[in-house]
Amino acid sequence: MGTLNVRALTSWVGIARLLAVLLPCLSFSLVASTGHFEDPYGTWCMFTWCFCFAVTLLVLLLELLELYPLLPLSWDDFTSAFSMLAALMVFTSSVVFPATFMSGPCSSSQCARQAVATTSSCLCFLAYALEVSLTRAKPGDISSFLSTVPGLLKVFEAYVACLIFSLLDTAEYRRESGLMWCVAVYSICFIFTLLIIIFTIGRCLTYIPCPLEKVLVGYNVLALLMYLTAMVLWPLYSFRGRGRPNSCGKDCWWNKDLGVTFLTIFNLIAYLVDLVYSTRMVFFRAPP
Repeated sequence: MGTLNVRALTSWVGIARLLAVLLPCLSFSLVASTGHFEDPYGTWCMFTWCFCFAVTLLVLLLELLELYPLLPLSWDDFTSAFSMLAALMVFTSSVVFPATFMSGPCSSSQCARQAVATTSSCLCFLAYALEVSLTRAKPGDISSFLSTVPGLLKVFEAYVACLIFSLLDTAEYRRESGLMWCVAVYSICFIFTLLIIIFTIGRCLTYIPCPLEKVLVGYNVLALLMYLTAMVLWPLYSFRGRGRPNSCGKDCWWNKDLGVTFLTIFNLIAYLVDLVYSTRMVFFRAPP
């Protein structure tokens, strides 16, 4: 039988989670009332708000009833990874939704509801960012890996890779071997980063018969070098001898390839910061 833990709702983390339950529900309801979200980008935004609402509500209930110790996973790692993922997803939706569905002067009731939904989504992002800040591990504390800076960066790296995959066009990258190498880089790094996250949450990393911390540092070095080649090769082969078309909408190949270029740079920086923090944690740990 679970006991009632009122602090799960009254602490600062609990208040942030309560806001993260109410705000996406408001965004979802307002946009649903307009009936104007048939675009794939609108579907993504609706899924994001619904997904974050459902999982955050589940987290609140499990902590309120203190049932989470019964789950076969690292609860602190799970909640840290989810709050970081939710912050990234809601931030993306807060940018994509108004850019896709709101244009020109806002005078109709539909536009007003969309504006309120966007504002609510932005506030929801701040709620998740607050939760990430409150639950982040203190310097030197590695008991919950995904709440450390390298752990949070792992979630960021995996999410950015997903955004890259959403922009890839098979016909585009198959025309050049250099572009195919870049896609291989994105895929390999994504798979290994995702496995690290899953194994950490599932408490499986302890079964690996090798010094895990040093393996992670080695992986970050390899991923950094691979992304460095992708940062050079992707724009080189994507835009070589090809200018921006005169009529280039949001689904234009040029815009997508430019988006992949910037996302590659973002992940390169993330892996660099990840490597610096991981190296400090492993080789420059303060004596007890």
